[in-house]
Amino acid sequence: MDKKIQDKISQLRLKGLGYKAIAAKLGLSRDTVRHYCRKNNLAGYADAVKLNHGEMLDNGIICQNCSAVLKQPEHGKKKRFCSDKCRLEWWSKNYELHNFGSEKVYSFICRGCGKKFTSYSNKSRKYCSHECYIKHRFGGQ
Repeated sequence: MDKKIQDKISQLRLKGLGYKAIAAKLGLSRDTVRHYCRKNNLAGYADAVKLNHGEMLDNGIICQNCSAVLKQPEHGKKKRFCSDKCRLEWWSKNYELHNFGSEKVYSFICRGCGKKFTSYSNKSRKYCSHECYIKHRFGGQ
């Protein structure tokens, strides 16, 4: 089973659909769906799964990306993800949740092409891109 189908099963399960409904929608057997759900902490009554999943995410029991069970450290910051791969994948899917403070966004005019561009957390940018820098500095090629 590929990652795309696994993600679809998880999404449908968290919306409150049962094993049969998911299987019919995706053209899989009910047992395949049930096996995947049990393996990934999505087993039980669909409504209860929907509520419990949110609670487990909030309490740091499962990974925010893949729903794998997390082993929390005794001291220090709680983990939100089971691995760096999951962390990067989740942040790339949820880019709008990044906390880009407006005080860290700077506006410039490119010295190469004259276009207006913004830069996050870099006050000294002069060019909108590396290509623009090369063309302006070393001449067009």
